Amino acid sequence: MLLTEKQIDFMGVRKIAGIGSIVLIIISILSLAFNSLEFGLDFTSGTSVRLSYSEAVVVQDVNQTLRDNGYEDAVVVTFGSDRDIRVLLPVDETVAVGEQAAQAVIVGEFIAELLQSASGSEVSLLGSDYVSAKVGGELVESGGIGMLVALAIIMVYIAMRFQFKFSVGAVVALAHDLIITLGIFSLFRIEFNLNTLAALLAIIGYSLNDISLNQTLSRTLITSLTTLLVLFSILFIGGESTQGFAVALIIGVVIGTYSSIYIASNIILYMNVTREDLMLPVKEGAELDDIP
Repeated sequence: MLLTEKQIDFMGVRKIAGIGSIVLIIISILSLAFNSLEFGLDFTSGTSVRLSYSEAVVVQDVNQTLRDNGYEDAVVVTFGSDRDIRVLLPVDETVAVGEQAAQAVIVGEFIAELLQSASGSEVSLLGSDYVSAKVGGELVESGGIGMLVALAIIMVYIAMRFQFKFSVGAVVALAHDLIITLGIFSLFRIEFNLNTLAALLAIIGYSLNDISLNQTLSRTLITSLTTLLVLFSILFIGGESTQGFAVALIIGVVIGTYSSIYIASNIILYMNVTREDLMLPVKEGAELDDIP
């Protein structure tokens, strides 16, 4: 039997699903309150070294070279093109705060020479800077504001395009997805970096797909499964720089698929959506359009 022909009583267990979601949200909020997030170097103080290669760079090789030379905690990401990389290093606690900027220049020059000797291509130092914790705090604040703005825009759009009740269900489902995803990162101490923040912004939108649940079930499952196949590929063969992005999106897709069915639809039912709410508005004078 085709999935489109099979009628599943999703709403028959909506109360159990609702209770489960409430429990997960409470656990997530408590974990975020007491454990916070394991912020990566993108959000904490450290040294940022920007380098340019004359050829396409293999991030895994750069990571291995740095580890072999004592930089186990270094984070390497590409930016701009496949020849430019940024190396993030934790702050050296033995250096005074006032000397961190000068130390960053020295470290940058040493990293450039090290990678030059280990690579067959020419390596140029674009810049080396000390990034303070204040900058990281501003990034966190900007990311949070970005997510709130995205939720607000989605709510306004759905309210105008459809109606207000649908917008409430959609935004509650999205907030549900984001809180639980952040809670999992906090609970299991998974590093939270800029790639993870980008993934959270991408998650927004996954809970807006399904109102007529059985009719859209096949599409929902196929879309989620094909997306997960790509994300697991990124997770296992994409390297360390993309792991946080892949993990966040995998969690978001799974939670988003669930919330499409049990959160958005649940909220709409509790708001007493009627048949009239689902009907398209009739244009005034439309009955006269068919008269010759």
